[in-house]
Amino acid sequence: MPGPDLGPDGYVRVGRRYGLALDPALHDEARRAALDTLERHPELDHDEELWVLFTEATATLGSLRAHGLKVGLLSNTARDLQLFVAHHGLAVDALLTSRVHGKTKPHASIFRNVLELLAVRPEEAVMVGDSIEDDVDGALAVGMRALLVDRDGRYPDRPERLDSLAAVVAALGL
Repeated sequence: MPGPDLGPDGYVRVGRRYGLALDPALHDEARRAALDTLERHPELDHDEELWVLFTEATATLGSLRAHGLKVGLLSNTARDLQLFVAHHGLAVDALLTSRVHGKTKPHASIFRNVLELLAVRPEEAVMVGDSIEDDVDGALAVGMRALLVDRDGRYPDRPERLDSLAAVVAALGL
């Protein structure tokens, strides 16, 4: 689960710290507006100041590995995923960040690179992410299957949409 300051209640709490009276009902709208103003490098080069890693730790990764699947982490982040994986005791087969790779998602090369690290073909892989543009569109463009984790229910008619990361195992038919 993301940190306590992410979400409507955290939005109000953080605002209060800065003397703002915020309406939690406006959280989703404010979040969308902030995402819409996020500027990207025109060549999709990694810009360390723009990216923040939002994480959710569940038993999903362990379950996928128990079914014999490889797990890779791919992120537009400047953070050290090795430290994150070690801190949370996660077993992953590959990890790659835009900082290390030099390009951000949805650039095709970052997806191809993580597939090489996993030694799998695109048609054998599934990207699970919470961004249509970065995760879903990027994965589909290189021939991968893509599952959208839509925690806020913003895309109810989107194919391959999941309410949470916990739904991945069932979506894969495991």
